[in-house]
Amino acid sequence: QVQLVESGGGLVQPGGSLRLSCAASGSFFSIYAMGWYRQAPGKQRDLVARITGGGSTNYADSVKGRFTISRDNAKNTVYLQMNSLKPEDTAVYYCNRYPASSAYWGQGTQVTVSS
Repeated sequence: QVQLVESGGGLVQPGGSLRLSCAASGSFFSIYAMGWYRQAPGKQRDLVARITGGGSTNYADSVKGRFTISRDNAKNTVYLQMNSLKPEDTAVYYCNRYPASSAYWGQGTQVTVSS
């Protein structure tokens, strides 16, 4: 059983940066593909970025060139570096396996981009 805890969200001005972390407990983390997802108010939860166990990455078009997903398998942690943030990036951000599993959704971390 894997448990995921997200952290690092906050309030940031447009153009600013944040780094989100997702700490995983449980076995076999390093073999899982992982993803960062986000859900804005009134919208569905969408995949933002994903990374394989070997480190291959893929991004949604809306964040390509601004966000970077990475992982440290020794620390059982996945990161999302977010640069050049825009108001439309405002959402609750979650990590999960990729494809997502309903068993692993955590509380998420709120990211608010506003001046």
